Amino acid sequence: MFRLLIAVLALTTLVACGGAEPKWASDEAVAQARYVHSGPTAITLFTVTSTRNGSGAHSGLMINGSERLIFDPAGTWHHPKLPERNDVHFGMSPKMVSYYIDYHARETYDVWEQTLLVSPETAALITQKVKAYGAVPKAQCSKSISSILTEVPGFESLPKTWYPRQFMEAFGEMPGVITVKHTDNDTDDNHGVLLVQAGDPRLKD
Repeated sequence: MFRLLIAVLALTTLVACGGAEPKWASDEAVAQARYVHSGPTAITLFTVTSTRNGSGAHSGLMINGSERLIFDPAGTWHHPKLPERNDVHFGMSPKMVSYYIDYHARETYDVWEQTLLVSPETAALITQKVKAYGAVPKAQCSKSISSILTEVPGFESLPKTWYPRQFMEAFGEMPGVITVKHTDNDTDDNHGVLLVQAGDPRLKD
């Protein structure tokens, strides 16, 4: 009986954690989708939190540098027009960013958007690191993002953590971070935006 229980627990853990799902779009697809934004170089941390108890459910990191892309580790979001390489989605135009937010914001989840201006060198370094990180196993979204950022000069004080809410709160304490909370009471088409702090960090066209 004890061995059976251990086996069941092991199987449950395996299903819950899941394995990484490697993807590798062609060079042609990546080059064709490449999107360069006219705004300043910046990184944006997206955090999905439960509207029931405020707990963190998911983290994503967008980088606006020589191109704009998003690292969505272990995420389920995708768009048929955007190529993906191991959780890095290319071609993040304003419309695609809106799709990303709307996909996650719903009656049961809010989306926090936290943007920090960085130097072109920092943006390039973070871009290099997310591209090289590889496919991320389920439930390791914050672990992967926090592991990457804490290796970047200026971000060493951030915690390495498995918990999206904890990382969001620590990131929000960094000087210059501007936060926007996205709420949506309908899973299909009603989308509202609540500004938590003065200034909208979403980069303009």
